[in-house]
Amino acid sequence: MAPNPRLHKVNTAWQRLRGFSNQRASMLPGLTLTGMVIFLRLLGFFELSEWKMLDVALRSRPAEPIDERVTIVGLDETDIQAMESYPISDQDLSLLLRKLDQFQPRVVGIDIFRDLTVEPGHAALVQTLQDLPNVFGVEFLSVNISGPPSLPPERIGFVDFPLDTDGLVRRSLLGRFTEEGNYHFSLAIRLAEAYLLKDNITIESGLKDPQAMRFGPVEIPPFRRNTGGYIREYADAQQTLLNVKSGPTPFQKVSLREVMSDNIDPEWIRDRVVLIGIISPSHKDIVSSGAITNRNPGDVYGVEMQAHSVSQLLGATLDNRPFLQSWPDIGEYLWILAWGALGVLLVGRAATPYRHLVWVVINAILLVLISYVAIIVGWWLPLAPALAAFLFNGLVLPSVLLYDQMLRSRVEESQRVIRQTYSAVHNGPLQTLALLLREADQNEQYTHFAPRLRHLNEEIRQLYDTLEKELEPQSNQLHLKSTGAILSLESPLHELLYEVYKQTLTRDFPYFQQIKCHVVKFDSMQADSLKLEDKRALCRFLEEALCNVGRYAESLTRIEVSCVTLDRENIILVEDNGKSPMSSGSGFSNSGFSNSSLPGSNGAASILIGGRGTKQSAQLAKRLKGSFSRSARSPTGVRCELRWPAS
Repeated sequence: MAPNPRLHKVNTAWQRLRGFSNQRASMLPGLTLTGMVIFLRLLGFFELSEWKMLDVALRSRPAEPIDERVTIVGLDETDIQAMESYPISDQDLSLLLRKLDQFQPRVVGIDIFRDLTVEPGHAALVQTLQDLPNVFGVEFLSVNISGPPSLPPERIGFVDFPLDTDGLVRRSLLGRFTEEGNYHFSLAIRLAEAYLLKDNITIESGLKDPQAMRFGPVEIPPFRRNTGGYIREYADAQQTLLNVKSGPTPFQKVSLREVMSDNIDPEWIRDRVVLIGIISPSHKDIVSSGAITNRNPGDVYGVEMQAHSVSQLLGATLDNRPFLQSWPDIGEYLWILAWGALGVLLVGRAATPYRHLVWVVINAILLVLISYVAIIVGWWLPLAPALAAFLFNGLVLPSVLLYDQMLRSRVEESQRVIRQTYSAVHNGPLQTLALLLREADQNEQYTHFAPRLRHLNEEIRQLYDTLEKELEPQSNQLHLKSTGAILSLESPLHELLYEVYKQTLTRDFPYFQQIKCHVVKFDSMQADSLKLEDKRALCRFLEEALCNVGRYAESLTRIEVSCVTLDRENIILVEDNGKSPMSSGSGFSNSGFSNSSLPGSNGAASILIGGRGTKQSAQLAKRLKGSFSRSARSPTGVRCELRWPAS
């Protein structure tokens, strides 16, 4: 099987890249890409993706055993339908608390608002709350819903959760000041404190961080403005990241009717934290989380989220279950920088680009696995920006460098061909031209040809330098070989074309001096989507068309040049009124275009169209998805026109 030339070029460029990548300068573009990733992270560009990756990692962890310290008593739709009052009357709530007390729970939290009385049975509920000191009520600070009036403040905790901008819960609010200056604790803190009191563990200020909370020796890592993937997040209140329990059934869950009918195992209640809440979709006590697997992904009942908050505190204190925390900012950005540097170091180390791709994939998988294991042990590493820095340098950087190497190779090959061609011209036609110059100088009959022959000699020699300059990689300049002018292809097209027109008409062509009337129009053109090479080709098209006017349009007195946008088309038009000394058949080849001509009246454009210029103009028109035409004018002259759709 014959070797693939394209594959051979890629492999050749890759071998050159391997040598290039060992140079110190190869680190600069990689560090630039890594710096760009770090800058984007500082702007918060990766915040949402880091949150989502955290959710996926937490959700996909191995299932943990059911927490035997927390039980949920849920009021489902069947329970609510059986109640006399919505969702539950004070009397039914009082009976439920008395029933639960028979099973000897260590602490009970009522995740149902009781700021107002719900008759019947309010007096009975008040008495029950007084008789059972291990029962706690709730308040909602965000919408100013107070706790049960019959409970003292130390037996009330708030159930607010901070929401991220995507509406999901990933943090647990532990305590905060109200506008009145009073400090309130969350229900999770209240229940954990009451539960741990039996083990002589109390809540205290942190040792490492006096602003943090701790239970015994276990300090709760506080949430900061830039914790993990968060960027400049509100962190004035005391918060911590929520490391929810994994698995489909993290807690024991029973219904109200099961409790009231003694249809439960007493061990499900005894010495546990019991949370009473509503688990009915109609009540809409629902929060959203991407880290918990349940029957409706994203939707979690409020009482279940409270259970996760309490379980996190108890598990960390009694079982050394890790809190979710992150490195300091400097550590995270060094981690991103390290993976970006690894991507750079991989460039050119493999023998072929395909092996390089394999190594990149392996290391990317390794990064994901490291981040996943880190989540399991309680560390949130910056996966999204580190992966972006690594892949940019591992995939994008070598692609750019490989393209640059291939471009350099192509330019070198083109320059080699130019040098060989020029050598052939120098050893052949230029030597013949030198002989003609010598004969013209020695023979008075041909002396008047000498200046033109010298000018032709200079033009041919200048052509070599011009082509070499324009073949330089990523050249954005246009070199007008005859006048020495250098134009920037970054300029607007109509300005470029006007400069080409102005410079070309200064050239020493015989018929330019005869022009008495210039009709010129250069308006702003809708050509922003053009590539630099397309703009270069359009400038060459206009230059060649004008040169042919100056060379061959005999008896020329008038020239019209228009470069405009009209009817959603860009137009370059050159029209003259000269007549060529050549016959009508000297170049009027349609070349596939629909054109008309008048015999005996073929001016400057006919020379352009007649040979290689026709093919170049046809290729340019095809590339721009436009059309090229030329037609003879009456009584003399030629109209040469190029059109393409406006961008």
